[in-house]
Order: sequence, then C-alpha cells, then structure tokens
Amino acid sequence: MPGWIVAISDFCSQIPPSIPQSPADPGFWTASTPPTARRRPDRVDVIGGYLERLPLSAVAAGLVDHAEIWSFAGRDGDSDRDRGRPDGTPDPLNPALTRRVFRADGPAPHASAEAVEFIRTVGAPDILCVWGLGVDAALLDACATSLKIYNSIDAPALRIPDDLAARFDLFLTGADWQSQEIEARLPGARTLVLPIGPAFASGETFFPTGADKDRDVVYVACAQPYKRHDILFDAMARRPGTRGLLVVGYGHQADEFRDRAARDGLDLEIVGPPGVPFDEVNRQINRARVGVVCGVDDGAPAILTEYQLAGLPVLANARLSCGLQFVTPDTGVVAHEGAEFAEALDMLLRDYARYAPRDAALARWGWQPSMAVLSRELTEIRNARMVP
Repeated sequence: MPGWIVAISDFCSQIPPSIPQSPADPGFWTASTPPTARRRPDRVDVIGGYLERLPLSAVAAGLVDHAEIWSFAGRDGDSDRDRGRPDGTPDPLNPALTRRVFRADGPAPHASAEAVEFIRTVGAPDILCVWGLGVDAALLDACATSLKIYNSIDAPALRIPDDLAARFDLFLTGADWQSQEIEARLPGARTLVLPIGPAFASGETFFPTGADKDRDVVYVACAQPYKRHDILFDAMARRPGTRGLLVVGYGHQADEFRDRAARDGLDLEIVGPPGVPFDEVNRQINRARVGVVCGVDDGAPAILTEYQLAGLPVLANARLSCGLQFVTPDTGVVAHEGAEFAEALDMLLRDYARYAPRDAALARWGWQPSMAVLSRELTEIRNARMVP
C-alpha cells in the first residue's frame, strides 16, 4: 500500500528570534494533518529543483501517496538564506508536498530531538532520503523500518561517517568512481549511479519559451570558487564579442565577477544574487544559445539537464568530477579549459540549432525513466528484506 516519502536537506537556517530556543519549549513542527492522513491528489506536477523532484516523482509514479521535505534550524544557521518556518502545511504549488523545519541540536550530521519525537508520534516514512551532510544515528534509528537512501550531492562520494552510512539501504551516486569509493569503504553497500539533480529532470519546470536569443552563453551557478567561472571568462576573452549571462543564486564572488568583466571588457550580464524563482531561471536560460558547466570538484549539477530541457546544448568541463554521462553527442560536448574550451564554445554557437537536447533529456534522464529505475531497485531491496 502506498505510503509517504521524506527527503531531508542538510540546509540549516537560523532560528527566527520569535521562536522559543529552550529545549523545554514547544517544538517547531505543528500538529497539522499527519502525513499518513494525507490523500494523494488527483494531479501531481513534478516541478521544482533537486530537492523536490525525486520525492514528487515518487508520488507521481504511484510509489507513495505523499512527500515531505525536511530541513533544520539552529543558532548557527545561515541567516542570509533563512526561508522562514514551514510548519507542516502543504506547498501551495504542490499539494502532494509538505515542508517542515525541525530544530537542530548541533552541527551536521544533524541531531534533532524534535524530528525524532515527530517520527515517534506519526510513524516512520516508508522511504527516507538523506542528502548531503546527513543526520545522526538517533534519527536514522527512529526510521529503522524505512527504506533509506543517501546522496552526497557533491564531489565527495560520502560526506557522512561510515557508522551512519552503514544504516542506509541504497546510495545514489553521480559517477562510477563514487560508487566504487563507497563500496570500498562499506563492503556490500548497494549503489546506483542516479544523481538526484540531473537524473530527475523536470520538463514541466524547464522548457523552451521561444524567446529571442540575446545572449550567447549562460552559466547558472553559485558565485563560489569551485564553480570555476574563470574558465568561462577566459573563453569569452578568447572569443571577442561573446555575450555572456550569469544567473547567481548566492555566493560571495558576484562583485568580483562584475569587476573582472569591466576590467577585461567582457559583455557579461549578471542576474542575482539573491536567487530568482524557477520560472525566472527558465526564462533567463532561454535567452541564451549554449549553457556551460565549468566546475571540476563538483557533484553532478542539476543544471546539466535543465539547460537541455530548455533546448540548449551543454558545454561542460572535461574534468567535471560527476555528471559527464549527461553530455552526449546529441546534448552537447565536453572540453578542457583554455583554448579547447573556447573553440568548443565557438563550434556550439555556430551549430547549436542542430542539437535536440530536450528530447534526449526527457527520454533518458527525465523523472519518469529515472523513477522507473529507482522503483525497481527499491523493490529488490524490499524483497530482500523479507527473505529470512
């Protein structure tokens, strides 16, 4: 019988001043309709980013009836990115999705007595997904009956201690080398190359708009050094007249980028920070002919297939740690930094109209084929649990 799925983000916001901070005070979560009482909506739209798409895909595919996204708040959280206090009410854009914030009792892997008490009150989810820096043993043990999935969403294959990792049933990775690294650390671990960002692409969120192409190349990435924006700037300098566009959600380098563009005479437009909604990201992407991914020490970025869904071929750094499997002859090219990257950009800008990346992305990496793969894997795990 379908149940519910929880995806736990490692994002930790700062506790709002209005919220009691004593452990003896009432918790963050509210006694709204418990997840087990929620009814599956007649229509489920798989929209949003890497956090939303896998759990919503599970609902849309009939694997579960309801999805939740959990995050944490603590005294040492990120106040600049604080998104308030979701309290268990449904997402207005996704009736199948609920968001909750629990008080973190310490740094990641996050401990949360509130989250554990919530699970004891309503029961464990049927599927528990833990992303990034993870949660502590008490929370995982409270979900002993859940099918537990982990993904690091970054270049390091496993960002949690081995004793916590041993409690998971399945590890989603972004590349074969990540799977091999996990299997070496945890003999017998079950891995699947199915990164939660690009592998659950949503054609409902990213799509061609038919807008005029007033920019040549776009890079959607946070303004942080590991995204290697310098590779794009170098390519633009080698190709005078290139019109670049950066869409920046957060990060400390945006002003540095503006200074470099002015100093080097680059035609570069920067949108953000702060970040913009998904529909605006899609609109911005559609202004360009080519999308780039320049990082090296990076996970499999969701933007790889988001460009493709919007109809843009992708140019990726050939040294990208995870995700190069999403760049194929019909979706784009890979190139090393320097002159080769600039030459590849020049070729794509000449020939971009001959690519059909959206069709390829939907057929191979859309949420439907990816959820079918994941569902089969979970069925095998569930069946193995039933063997004496």
